[in-house]
Amino acid sequence: MNLRSKVDGQPAFVLHTIPFRETSLIVEVFSRDFGRMALLARGARRPRSAIRGLLMAFQPLELAWAGKGDVLTLMKAEWQGGQPLLAGEALFCGYYLNELLMHLLPREDAHERLFASYGEMLLRLAADPSGKVNEADLRRFEKALLQELGYGLVLDHDSDGRAILADAHYTYRMEEGPVLLPHAEASAQVVSGKTLLDLANNDFTDTRSRIESKQLMRTLMAYYLSGTELETRKIFKELQEL
Repeated sequence: MNLRSKVDGQPAFVLHTIPFRETSLIVEVFSRDFGRMALLARGARRPRSAIRGLLMAFQPLELAWAGKGDVLTLMKAEWQGGQPLLAGEALFCGYYLNELLMHLLPREDAHERLFASYGEMLLRLAADPSGKVNEADLRRFEKALLQELGYGLVLDHDSDGRAILADAHYTYRMEEGPVLLPHAEASAQVVSGKTLLDLANNDFTDTRSRIESKQLMRTLMAYYLSGTELETRKIFKELQEL
């Protein structure tokens, strides 16, 4: 834990809450200057708790905490406002982002740029009253997350250092990047050079680029999640089956 045992006025978002004993909560938060933290909110489940209605996901908060060890004590929470509630697909997408952060971010490792990207992403998710999600925004955040974790994508050259060709076919290998294929192999996850270049430029106007970028990012996330299946993915599959 950081040597400071007391922190005040820290911008943060709630990622997840877990009931603790009869009246309290363990709150996993993503803070600007301290990264992912676990905080004990004493009495937060009591009907008259002052912070019971504040510890909601996707809402900007200012927190204070104190203590030592892996789980610190939440002392204060203040809502900062300005973030509309998420609905529909946007709400589902928000929970997906929170799961990624919960599983991939190490504890107490600050990522200020990612924190800013997350806040901006929540505003974009809330921009459409119908709850529709712009997949381009989601791809940008996934890229930013991997970059912050040190897993930045190689998209402008292949594993041999040659520039990506828009009309060529590639497969993406972990730790190597794009590998040129002599032809589209049925056994490999094939991605076009144009898709790699479009992903590098955050250009998702082309339908094929959108589809292949989504498939590529899904493969990459599964790899870095080390086999952990996200609950949002399970729910989405069940909804599709219904």
